[in-house]
Amino acid sequence: MDLFSVQALSAVLSIIMINLILSGDNAVVIALASRNLPGNLRNKAIFWGTFGAVVVRVILTIAILWLMKIPFMQLFGGILLVWIAYKLLAEEENHDETNIKGSKSLLRAIQTIIVADLVMSLDNVLAIAAAAEGHIPLIILGIAISIPIMVFGSTLIMKLMERFPIIIQVGVAILAYTAGEMILDDKKVHDWIVPNLDFLEWVIPLGLIVLVLFFGNLAKRKNIRSV
Repeated sequence: MDLFSVQALSAVLSIIMINLILSGDNAVVIALASRNLPGNLRNKAIFWGTFGAVVVRVILTIAILWLMKIPFMQLFGGILLVWIAYKLLAEEENHDETNIKGSKSLLRAIQTIIVADLVMSLDNVLAIAAAAEGHIPLIILGIAISIPIMVFGSTLIMKLMERFPIIIQVGVAILAYTAGEMILDDKKVHDWIVPNLDFLEWVIPLGLIVLVLFFGNLAKRKNIRSV
């Protein structure tokens, strides 16, 4: 894929959007882990913690790309991504500050940021791997752009999501569509669909968008009424 093609640009924009939608918790982790440091050390912790998180995510995503070569693994990953999109829309996010302790040590804060980001990033790397369609340069570019945006603009991003809920809806739709593409990219599934039911190549991604948005918003309304 040409890095300057429309397809590549679309993939990078999808990766950035996915990362921003799914990285709210990660932004909170970075803020909490570095909150007890003085100003100059806090900035260093954020920079090096973010740099470490970028490296870890790239490695994880490449590892997932390798796993996707196993038969039916992309089918499983696509189903998991559908569930992630549904949960993102259906459930309110809770950021429990007691789970992340602020550190007065620069190295400890950096370590906390990287480890916490690693634990919380399965959904991110899975979605990024699917959106990039196996192109490592796109993965690196998308992550390198989106994580700094998420870290330094996290407060603004969260406020925008609260003020314009449509942003979440769009992000979930992108996730659902990406999940459909991921399922179709599984060689076993593709070999069965193309000769028999080629119209499913567009029905499945679009159908997943409709299903996830419908049932996700339905569950969200039920959760709000039950509170």
